[in-house]
Amino acid sequence: MPQTLRTVELAIEGMSCAACSTRIEKLLNRLPDVEAVVNLATERATVRYLPGVVDPPLLIATIERAGFVGRLADENSRAQERARRLATRQADVRRFWIAAALTLPLAAQMLNMFDVSTHHQTDLLPRWLQLLLATPVQFWIGWRFYDGAWKALRGGGANMDVLVALGTSMAYVFSAVVTITGAADLHVYFEASAAVITLVLLGKLLEARAKARTTEAIEALLRLQPRTARVERDGRLIELDAALLIPGDVLIVRPGESLPVDGEVLDGSSTVNEAMLTGESMPLAKRPGDRVFAATANGEGMLRCRATSVGEHTLLAGIIRLVAEAQGSKAPVQRLADRISAIFVPIVCVIALCTFVAWWTLGGVFSAALVNAVAVLVIACPCALGLATPTAIMVATGRGATAGILIKNGEALERAEKVSVLAVDKTGTLTRGEPVLTDILPLATSADAALALAAALEQASEHPLARAILQQAQVAGLALPGLTEFRAIPGRGVEGCVAGRTLRLGAPDSFTCALPRELIATLQGVGKTVVVLVEGGDAEAGDGAALALLAIADPLRETSRPAVSRLRSMGIQVVMLTGDHASTAAAIAAEAGIVDFRAGILPGEKADAINALKSGEAVVAMVGDGINDAPALAAANVSFAIGAGSDAAIEAADVTLVRSDLNGIADAILLSRATLRKIRQNLFCAFIYNVLGIPLAALGMLNPVIAGAAMAMSSVSVVSNSLLLKRWRAAEQTKRAP
Repeated sequence: MPQTLRTVELAIEGMSCAACSTRIEKLLNRLPDVEAVVNLATERATVRYLPGVVDPPLLIATIERAGFVGRLADENSRAQERARRLATRQADVRRFWIAAALTLPLAAQMLNMFDVSTHHQTDLLPRWLQLLLATPVQFWIGWRFYDGAWKALRGGGANMDVLVALGTSMAYVFSAVVTITGAADLHVYFEASAAVITLVLLGKLLEARAKARTTEAIEALLRLQPRTARVERDGRLIELDAALLIPGDVLIVRPGESLPVDGEVLDGSSTVNEAMLTGESMPLAKRPGDRVFAATANGEGMLRCRATSVGEHTLLAGIIRLVAEAQGSKAPVQRLADRISAIFVPIVCVIALCTFVAWWTLGGVFSAALVNAVAVLVIACPCALGLATPTAIMVATGRGATAGILIKNGEALERAEKVSVLAVDKTGTLTRGEPVLTDILPLATSADAALALAAALEQASEHPLARAILQQAQVAGLALPGLTEFRAIPGRGVEGCVAGRTLRLGAPDSFTCALPRELIATLQGVGKTVVVLVEGGDAEAGDGAALALLAIADPLRETSRPAVSRLRSMGIQVVMLTGDHASTAAAIAAEAGIVDFRAGILPGEKADAINALKSGEAVVAMVGDGINDAPALAAANVSFAIGAGSDAAIEAADVTLVRSDLNGIADAILLSRATLRKIRQNLFCAFIYNVLGIPLAALGMLNPVIAGAAMAMSSVSVVSNSLLLKRWRAAEQTKRAP
């Protein structure tokens, strides 16, 4: 039996640009049975590996051989990582202000660089003072670039640090030699080397600040869950750390408090605000038997609850885990940027060398050749390319999580933008998923006897229709006979032996015995599902004696028709898939505003229906409960699970909607479109910046200082553009926005 790949998340220190992340990813993927994705924006690597062949220490050693620092990332290390980043940012802020203070006099020197009458450089500051000011900026403040460049080159790659270190060193060394040798007729460029380092450091600070804002969604989710809980133990009420709770513990949640775990209400009634998990605008009423979730806020009443899921098994923990995985994933649109980043720095170095040789050979001025080569090196930073996609995905998945839209990865987010056909499961998606037995029509027995026999037969079934029959028998207070030899026939019904009688319950089309077909058609015509209780006969032949008809209705969700109308207005064709009779399906489809539907489809046939819809250029999405519809969800280009309440539902689909509302599909597709629009804008800006900047620098039309400022701001502009996605609102959130 083949071994299963394990997944580990590694935190990485020292990455400065897309070339770094691409290099690490390539080295990790060279290891046997390893699939790695490295995210520059999150500074993390998600690695799937085969135990016994590769282990985490080997993965970390591979990262360190490339010149970076790697460590296992978990919930404990997350806080340490935040503290480390904060300390690093504070140290960088101090260094920046020192660099700015040392560079400012040199920048003033630039204002009087040329005497108008002689066109020669005039020095406001003595050159020995310029050397003293520039040296600490170059080798103390700028040490991070030398360190990063050395580690990258030692690992066999090249990154942004190589470009900055090489460019500024050329300007500094040339100026230092001119100053020491006393060559007064030659220019010095201390202001260029110092200003570039200072501006790049400023850009990194702004970039780090902007990147920190992209992770606010996860940080906000982590802050939601309370740290303590009031628990009933041995007849006493004690306060415990929420991490120590176990399933079965009985909790007391007072008015205004948040729930520490997922659970079930035992006593009390209140309203609970679930907006932080579902995006639902109004608090929901909770009574005994209702489910409650961790981090949701209790209203005015006191609740006594039994814990059902704790720790990492709560819905909140699943959401946090899913958002973190999505933010660390990579969309296919990023592949072009990755391929370019892998070869970008060596190509830029060649262009800089050609620029230097051309200017020196053709112009004969060494200093001009040097300055233009430095400008090429400085302006050609691949940071913006590396940040264009992951920052947009990070913000989008965070925004989606706050609206109850859980996106599994960047690939799903990208595919959702192109959806043209949405296949919708009926039960629990369009309808409430709470069928009610509305009619019992006896044919050869009494109504109560038919209900008792049907309920006894359905005792072993998990079908929603079975629950409706059992619930009605319970309300009627009927005693149920024993059941033996039970067998479920997928798509056709159930059979078994009840009190010595062989019974079958299933759809009318499954039987050939005499039935009141017109009456059945009438019931189906108003959207009811009809099942027949039959005694005796042969299951394959479908004969026997019909005892009764049972009609079951599953009301349409109030939001289904408006949601279908909204999806159609977005250019998406909605198709309903159901196992119901064509008459029942037609009635439900008409009520929901759906024109196209497929009726009488067995569970195993839904995947075939999805494949048929995918013919041609159609991009097909499927929405179901995430478990029963697994084959169809797997066959679709994008799969949605509606109404998440378990880890299984979250894991089953590409996108999980916490709220049981079809409007979430429209919101998810609109979020995808907005995100891809931002990614394309970011990639365009990153590419056009280099396409225009490098030739201008090579032609001598860019001063190295201006090039440094432009390079620093390019990454900031890309991240800032991604942060505009924070303005996106789901339809439900828009309703309650102030």
